[in-house]
Amino acid sequence: MNDLLAALLLGIIEGITEFLPISSTGHLLIAERWLGHRSELFNIAIQAGAILAVTLIYRQRLWAMLLAFLGRGASPALAAGTPAGLASPAQARDYALKLLVAFGVTAVGGLLVKNRGWELPDAVRPIAWALVIGAVWMVVAEHLAAARAAKLGERRDIAWGTAVLVGVAQIVAGVFPGTSRSATTIFIALLAGTTSRVAATEFAFLVGIPTMFAATGYELLSLARHGQIGNEDWTALGVAFVAALVTAFVAVKWLLRYIQSHRFTPFAIYRIALGVVLLLWLPAGT
Repeated sequence: MNDLLAALLLGIIEGITEFLPISSTGHLLIAERWLGHRSELFNIAIQAGAILAVTLIYRQRLWAMLLAFLGRGASPALAAGTPAGLASPAQARDYALKLLVAFGVTAVGGLLVKNRGWELPDAVRPIAWALVIGAVWMVVAEHLAAARAAKLGERRDIAWGTAVLVGVAQIVAGVFPGTSRSATTIFIALLAGTTSRVAATEFAFLVGIPTMFAATGYELLSLARHGQIGNEDWTALGVAFVAALVTAFVAVKWLLRYIQSHRFTPFAIYRIALGVVLLLWLPAGT
């Protein structure tokens, strides 16, 4: 297959799967069976494209929180209100602090995990089981959140304890490839008391911005230190980056609309099907 077409397809796969709760790792594992294994720099580039897409989607919210955090007063974005309920500078500042707490927990814990070498390999069997177990986790968490919402009403607030648990969830997702960072964080937020699917998803996406940018930067510096940036097809990398950016933008926009009136159950069913395919079809050692 033409290298540019292969890069385009890998970028599209990354963009679609990075923020949907279905695991980009599992999908890229399958895709590379046909499209060829790519360099670490290539993988970093397509992930950066997906992160940039979410940053663009939430650019007004991020700017509003930054102004509130710096004590610059209300902004048009805050005055109009947001889905997360950040209708005042105080609420925006509180929300921003919770994002920082979640990110801080992930950063400290992630470095500890990295130094200890606590991470499963990107092999088929653990990824497949992570997909299946994660699907069960999704169904149980959403069921419990729905039952709590029916009893107590919808809760959109992110508690401080929830922020800490979301940070821990990101570490778990890093240790166990295939769990899906977005799925792990969304559903820990639902289990921790935020019964609104939209509020839990948006917090997971927003905390993912600094987390994934930091991880991308860390990996990029590591590659640079070891001289692994030189021999790269920059045209193919650019095509993949743009493809990931565009498709992630569309996928996240679609998901945010979808979950306003639908549950995550179809994603759980899809994860189980993909996990079974991986277990039965691909060799266990690849």
